[in-house]
Amino acid sequence: MGEVKRISGCVAAANAVKLADVDVIVSYPIRPYTGIMSELARMVADGELDAEFIHGEGEHAQLSVVYGASAAGARTFTGSSGVGVTYAFEVYSPISGARLPVQMAIGDRTLDPPGDFGSEHTDAECCRDQGWIQGWASTQQEVLDMHLIYYRVGEDPRVMLPQYVCQDGYYITHILGEVDIPDPAQVKEFLPPYKNHHVLDPKNPMIIGAQIEPAMGPPLQYQRYQAMQAAYEVLKEAHEEFARIFGRRYDPFLEEYLTDDAEVVIFGQGAHMVTAKAVAARLRNLGEKVGVVRLRTFRPFPTEEIRQRMSRFKAIGVLDNSVNFGIACNGGVLLSELRAALYDFGDKVKTVGFVAGLGGEVVTREEFYLMFQKLKEIAKTGKVEKTAYWLPFEL
Repeated sequence: MGEVKRISGCVAAANAVKLADVDVIVSYPIRPYTGIMSELARMVADGELDAEFIHGEGEHAQLSVVYGASAAGARTFTGSSGVGVTYAFEVYSPISGARLPVQMAIGDRTLDPPGDFGSEHTDAECCRDQGWIQGWASTQQEVLDMHLIYYRVGEDPRVMLPQYVCQDGYYITHILGEVDIPDPAQVKEFLPPYKNHHVLDPKNPMIIGAQIEPAMGPPLQYQRYQAMQAAYEVLKEAHEEFARIFGRRYDPFLEEYLTDDAEVVIFGQGAHMVTAKAVAARLRNLGEKVGVVRLRTFRPFPTEEIRQRMSRFKAIGVLDNSVNFGIACNGGVLLSELRAALYDFGDKVKTVGFVAGLGGEVVTREEFYLMFQKLKEIAKTGKVEKTAYWLPFEL
């Protein structure tokens, strides 16, 4: 049996790493993710976790160390936030290109400027095309569970890809929530030891990460594409196995809330969707046919799931907690992705973007009420006057 504790998202992530019996941990401090490494350093110092703990001289060094450690056969963990995520950018593609299942926690914060403490998804979304599995937790419990699930998926021989486990800065990283910390025996049943199939070995030398000839490029990239496609099915399998062992069931891709007869829904990811659900519940009590759909897996993006399950709504409002200057539709990445997924449905489903919570600001209940009001207008008139609204300035 597990043990229920009230802990922060940072501590929940550290407990997941401990349960995963990670071999090599590499840290470099930048808030709000730093608490993960502080707790892991304590665990190692107190003898609770037998792991090599390395303090890098920067984020680029962090990723370089786990790159080599994973290639040598170790289960690895690192993390960062904000500009620290972007500073390590050079190493992300080589890690996924070498098919190394490194895991990285991202405690979201806004980039500079303004660099504020608090959530904004821009830092992690900048990495969306680097060949890493990626998703957002919305609770402290989900943080712990997602770390374990992503290790299982990334290390599957059909996948062998690194993973970003993202949690909103402050709203999850620092706020306490009830977390069921599972028994280590359960985790061992769910997460087998990491076994790479091309381990660096002085007795059997090989080159990893070398420059290659142009003709070698297309096959390499196609293999990464195939691996990401395979991750889609492995994610479903892993979630089923997780539910069987731990008794907690998650949809691998989309969490629906009050959507059975909903006409309009708000679509988004991360911790702000908890507030969206509270507002939807209030409006339901007033007789409104509203709901919420939360994206759980951002990469691979669940295009088919969205087509099958979201084409039934009259209007969808997409919350983008990020900045994407000059992007199509003037909203954010999620709006563009959703519109692409629903392209074949034409005018049947109306979509509108809402950019909110920038710089670490709260997306307030009042703002969600305004979003739902706009969606009801669109569903009634069938007209989208503006493709995206930046809150609180334009709505």
